[in-house]
Amino acid sequence: MSAEPELPLHPLAPPLGVAPQPADLRSSNVAVIREVYDSENFLVKFEMELEHALEAGCAVIVIEPERLAEVTQRWIIVGNALHKIAVYSGIASIITGAVCKPLACAPFGILSMLCTSCYTLSWQTDPCCRYQKETNPKRYLPVLAELSSATPLILVRTDNTKKIALHCSISIAAALVCLWRVYKILK
Repeated sequence: MSAEPELPLHPLAPPLGVAPQPADLRSSNVAVIREVYDSENFLVKFEMELEHALEAGCAVIVIEPERLAEVTQRWIIVGNALHKIAVYSGIASIITGAVCKPLACAPFGILSMLCTSCYTLSWQTDPCCRYQKETNPKRYLPVLAELSSATPLILVRTDNTKKIALHCSISIAAALVCLWRVYKILK
């Protein structure tokens, strides 16, 4: 009895962590939100197209409308910042809890738990958290040549399960160190 291969989240989605090859750029792995102002509700139309592409799990999403690209990029930046703050403050809490005065670790531990909680409640459930801005847009020249926008935002789907597990583990460890230090004080 052979194990069946794991299916992607959506029929159009490639496996997680697999970047599309140039031959795939014209296929259904790429969603392009074009900057076409053909109705009064064009902003709502752009947002709906982005939401559909995010939920479909496309490997690459190209966003032409500048305002939508800015808002999406800010959302990703805030999520990344929450993740980094949770990790770094959690590490600082663990280190200060091990080598410094009893409650020196508490501010870092609290900050780490707050950032992890905020990320878990607000960002982790959003399909946009699985995407990052492409750092090398030259990889997508065939798609960029067809666009009307000079500076589109290119989002690439990534596997963020390790990232989430990392910051949750560090935050829990930081909280445990803080609780241990409080216990030692009260004992």
